[in-house]
Amino acid sequence: MKMRQLRALCGFILLTLAVLAKARPKAGPEQKCKSGPVDLVFLIDSSRSVRPHEFETMRKFMIDILNTLDIGLNATRVGVVQYSSQVRSEFTLKAHAKLENMVRGINQIIPLAQGTMTGLAIKYVMNEAFTAEAGDRPKVPNVAVIVTDGRPQDRVAEVAAEAREKGIEIYAVGVARADMTSLRAMASPPFEDHVFLVESFDLIHQFGLQFQDKLCGVDLCLESDHGCEHICESSPGSYHCLCLPGYTLNDDGKTCAAIDLCAEGKHDCGQLCISSPGSFTCDCNKGYKLNDDKKTCSMIDYCSFGNHSCEHECVSVLNGYHCRCNEGYRLLDDGKTCQAIDLCAEGKHDCEQICISAPGIFTCDCNKGFKLNKDKKTCTNMDLCNTVEHGCEHQCVSTPGSYYCICPEGQLLQEDGKSCGTCKSANIDLVLLIDGSKSVRPQNFELVKKFVNQVVDSLDVSAHGTRVGLVQYSSRVRTEFPLNMYHTADEIKAAVMKVEYMEKGTMTGLALKHMLENSFSEAEGARPSSRNIPRVGLVFTDGRSQDDITEYAKKAKEAGITMYAVGVGKAVEDELREIASEPLEKHFYYTTDFTAISTIAENLKLNVCPEESQGEIEVKDPCACESLVEFQQATMSNLEQITQKLAGMTVRLEQLENQLLSRK
Repeated sequence: MKMRQLRALCGFILLTLAVLAKARPKAGPEQKCKSGPVDLVFLIDSSRSVRPHEFETMRKFMIDILNTLDIGLNATRVGVVQYSSQVRSEFTLKAHAKLENMVRGINQIIPLAQGTMTGLAIKYVMNEAFTAEAGDRPKVPNVAVIVTDGRPQDRVAEVAAEAREKGIEIYAVGVARADMTSLRAMASPPFEDHVFLVESFDLIHQFGLQFQDKLCGVDLCLESDHGCEHICESSPGSYHCLCLPGYTLNDDGKTCAAIDLCAEGKHDCGQLCISSPGSFTCDCNKGYKLNDDKKTCSMIDYCSFGNHSCEHECVSVLNGYHCRCNEGYRLLDDGKTCQAIDLCAEGKHDCEQICISAPGIFTCDCNKGFKLNKDKKTCTNMDLCNTVEHGCEHQCVSTPGSYYCICPEGQLLQEDGKSCGTCKSANIDLVLLIDGSKSVRPQNFELVKKFVNQVVDSLDVSAHGTRVGLVQYSSRVRTEFPLNMYHTADEIKAAVMKVEYMEKGTMTGLALKHMLENSFSEAEGARPSSRNIPRVGLVFTDGRSQDDITEYAKKAKEAGITMYAVGVGKAVEDELREIASEPLEKHFYYTTDFTAISTIAENLKLNVCPEESQGEIEVKDPCACESLVEFQQATMSNLEQITQKLAGMTVRLEQLENQLLSRK
């Protein structure tokens, strides 16, 4: 702290001596800075750390500088912007043409008293304050004076560099708690002319004197030994060197070096690059010529002379040519004519039955009654089980022109005719918990509702069969409908499509608690535990839960609820596994894309076969007419399957007989 105070004191003494040496008279209306037209914007920090009396000092600082300037729409224009956590323009460059109006505007500023978003403020000045709409003039220097007392709460280096590249000269004035690194990141070079740090707002007038010297100073390109090798460009109180086209400024900031684009590899010549300062021309090696694009080279085409006599194709090479045949042909000894290659006739194939030749290639085919296998070479008898997606869970049995599925001993073929199980179906109480957080997004929420309806389509929904309830959760939990509200699949699906998207957070743990304590209560339609109706919970989510799921995921499974977990996108696999019942491979599903959840719905197996289900199962009278018709239909179906099997055996016997006759 003492060192900073000493430096500030030394700076103050030097400035005071400079002022005394120049014998500066007090600026007044008759003595104004004649620097030429300048567009000047003050960017002042009004964060909560700037105390009221300090802000008043900053007001006086701006007014003192304005009193030294030649104010006018055709002279110096001034705008003022204050910032904290937000940015507010107090008046633009074109707002006031008179000094007294500017002073009045400055005195009316009310501090924002929030954070310190300096980067946001610089971006505003660059994109809004220095625009034609705000009064910025073309070919007039843009000067910004940033006054701050603290470290920025956002990034300033990149946006300040962009502002400087657009021609804005930035002075950074730091007071008290200001960070020198941030000031240097904002200011224009050289830093000794554009960065100023004082211990308190009471000393800020020192910068005003220095800034007046810079703004009202002489043209340093004309009055000083600037040392620029090519071009010197003045700015208020400073200058910088530029180079002629084709040259780049060296690290010393004064001398220039020719840009050798060839040596730097910044060219697109096909072969040879010939450099000149900042430019290049292309050339070619011997035996090549430069193309019309003046970049690439092509070999001299001897084939274009028209005397090659090649039957198919002439290929130019350096200083000559040779003939080449199309694919599937071979070049004869004369080096010009071509002959088709018959791989079938030459025995160069691996077809099991029939080889079909084309020049240089072949394809395989099969005799009548056979089909080509996936290897495109061998053949097998027509077998629908091997040629169609039969979907049999255990085993597919082919019959002539058809097939059927069978199950292992001890299991029954389910109603879909493909899957196997220890029972045909089961009545369950199913509650679906769907994620309605804002990360799901409206269009994906519609896919979630379609997913729910796909699940409903796979169930035998009725008052005495399967019951379905729906709960949506985000930052809170909402029962869309309980288990006892709807008794048909169509009613449930219609209610699902009317569900409105909640948005907000992802409180999965709260949703599990609601399901356990409310959704599976008898008051909301769950059947008594004593009747052993399986209770199934399905959780659908797309992201990490914002609360703990461990307690109620465990309690749900301890309460006998079979839990399924379906995740999509950014869903956390560990959380899904913690929710799902064992075995995980049957109760845990995940996909990266919402559009794929329909596939999960197709593969989801929710039916549970309880050991002793006490659900209402209809017992039919075997002597009733309806039962007799069902028995007759089942018997006819079995007879038809037996007939198909016999027909298949007959066809197979005929094939074997024909093979025996052909061998004789």
